[in-house]
Amino acid sequence: MLSDLEIILKSIKSTLYEAGTKIVTGDTKVVEKGNADKIFINTSGIGIIRKNLSLSPANIKTGDKIIVNGPIGDHGTSILSQRKEFNFHSKIISDCAPLNSMVKDILSVSNKVHALRDATRGGLATVLLELAEQSKHAINIFSKDIPVRDGVKGICEFLGLDPLYLANEGKMVVFVDSTDAAKVLKILKKHKYGKGSEIIGEVGKKDKGSLILNTEIGTKRLLDFQIGEQLPRIC
Repeated sequence: MLSDLEIILKSIKSTLYEAGTKIVTGDTKVVEKGNADKIFINTSGIGIIRKNLSLSPANIKTGDKIIVNGPIGDHGTSILSQRKEFNFHSKIISDCAPLNSMVKDILSVSNKVHALRDATRGGLATVLLELAEQSKHAINIFSKDIPVRDGVKGICEFLGLDPLYLANEGKMVVFVDSTDAAKVLKILKKHKYGKGSEIIGEVGKKDKGSLILNTEIGTKRLLDFQIGEQLPRIC
């Protein structure tokens, strides 16, 4: 247990150094007796954005391109593979990563980024559905353009899961004006956490807020919020 704690603290230290931040306080977490599994870590942070910068679902407009900074579903699959009842032997690791420097990079090359969102709990589909509803637009995504590792696809097919709804920890979606999309994609691909970035869709016309998946066989699938969660939330 102490060896695990040492590994975790070293990881925290290196990540804080990479993100250029520091811990200034701590907190406790109360867990019912018998329900604690090794260690819980509770964190919070404060970010500072430049003056007059507006990033909001309200800014999303028809024609915006949607970019994700790499393969989805890694985190959810890596957690699943560690559950004893499945006993998977997978090389997939969590995509946990600090993305603040990546955000700084894309904002330095474009003033037409309209919205940013981490694709964590509920996965890519849930996040895009929320943004569609908040912006009152239809959102179109294309399955052939959504990056998913073969290992993630294989486990999802075996268990009947959809990678679009698997949790991520180091992924974000970027809504940017189509005129700047190529420029933003280029700078993302230069970043260590954005090498697998792809344009996965675009914003359609105003409506009540819908998410349409355009499949590789030419059909359209209307996505909805999932009832419950595919996996226990660990993020």
